[in-house]
Amino acid sequence: MDNCIFCKIAGGEIPAATLYEDENFRVILDLGPASKGHALILPKAHAANIYEISDELAAKAMILAKKMARVITGALHCDGFNIVQNNGECAGQTVFHFHMHLIPRYNGDSVGITWTPGTLTDEAKEEILEKVKAQFS
Repeated sequence: MDNCIFCKIAGGEIPAATLYEDENFRVILDLGPASKGHALILPKAHAANIYEISDELAAKAMILAKKMARVITGALHCDGFNIVQNNGECAGQTVFHFHMHLIPRYNGDSVGITWTPGTLTDEAKEEILEKVKAQFS
């Protein structure tokens, strides 16, 4: 995509603090970090979101996320780790190029990746089960 900022970064057209690169991905430090070491996994091939990325590339992205979590944890001695992937504006996606956030967590940090738990009613459970299972038919 000619106007996609993440395509330009992943392709090396725009400089970035690159932690890792291979034929499929570039991993960079986020310019607006939630915590020390917050990084982004950017596929070099454009896909707007999880719905568009190939199964093969999605699998490779998750394997890379695991590797990077281990490496970043070892380097920065963080106390935990979030791997976040947003799809759609209402889910917090602001750049429409599939990417994964790698967010090191430190005891007492103020990073807020939480929600208030709701209640799964029997009615909602049955409706969801029926509708989702029907998609596999």
